[in-house]
Amino acid sequence: MMRILFWGKAPGGKRPGFCYTYRMLEISPTVSINENEIQIEFVRASGPGGQNVNKVSTAAQLRFDIQNSPSLEAEVKARLVRLAGSRVTEEGLLVIEAQRYRTQEQNRADALQRLVALVQKALEAPRPRHKTRPTLASKQKRLQAKRQHSEKKRRRGRLTPDETQ
Repeated sequence: MMRILFWGKAPGGKRPGFCYTYRMLEISPTVSINENEIQIEFVRASGPGGQNVNKVSTAAQLRFDIQNSPSLEAEVKARLVRLAGSRVTEEGLLVIEAQRYRTQEQNRADALQRLVALVQKALEAPRPRHKTRPTLASKQKRLQAKRQHSEKKRRRGRLTPDETQ
């Protein structure tokens, strides 16, 4: 979130006015997500970190409400939920935890980058499957293998007196 100051008459006329603008997170040339749809909070990370690991909250926890996002179409939302798997809560919140780095800035950037990659993957429509028929040669090969297998099984049975000689 950025705070933009503008000069001129603000309510009351004595101070400069300001407004809040939100930056857009660009996913593709046609799709971007408003940063106010994303919440990032910092929590304590597990793992290495030296003396700071128990004192500084460096791990980033990104939350993105997929179901209520006006930036994505319904089919993209459905693909995103399927791709994210267990990272989506029952309420439809996508939770990405980033604790790869030792600084908040790097973990924040890493979480945003992983969100962008996931949404970009969800934007790609799956290719339709074209039905194919098995060839005659593959059918014959399958039937020949079945015959050989059944012959092998048949030979495992008990021998009759005329087969022992």
